[in-house]
Amino acid sequence: MASPSLYAVAAAILRTSPQFTHLDIMAPAHKGKKVSKKQLLKFTIDCTIPVDDHVLDPASFEKFLHDRIKVGGKTGVLGDAVKITREKTKLLVVAAPPFSKRYLKYLTKKYLKKQQLRDYLHVIASDKNTYELRYFNIHDAGNADDEEDDD
Repeated sequence: MASPSLYAVAAAILRTSPQFTHLDIMAPAHKGKKVSKKQLLKFTIDCTIPVDDHVLDPASFEKFLHDRIKVGGKTGVLGDAVKITREKTKLLVVAAPPFSKRYLKYLTKKYLKKQQLRDYLHVIASDKNTYELRYFNIHDAGNADDEEDDD
């Protein structure tokens, strides 16, 4: 015995059951693909404090990031995936995912080490998308040692 075709089954359901319409039986209409805009990640590295003291050059830091950021396993070829811009004392890195904020911290620390500034400056996350370069607080540490010696 041959099985009835899908069309025959649908027609039988429509004839016997008045609560169904042909729209209930048909597959949903195909809707076009939703065109989603790629979400870009925006990170800021605030170098205001060391730049104001003429300790750090933001242009050389920008060049360092441009030369060292890897895209697709290759350095120096940023293409459209990563854009680095400088606004006086801040560097703005706009990247397409996947790109990690932690990777920027790693590269910033690497730059500080290369410039022999790692002993004086450290990288702090001041915001969700912002890193800030600050001096270590050596005055507070010195005062704490003096107070302990008095006891």
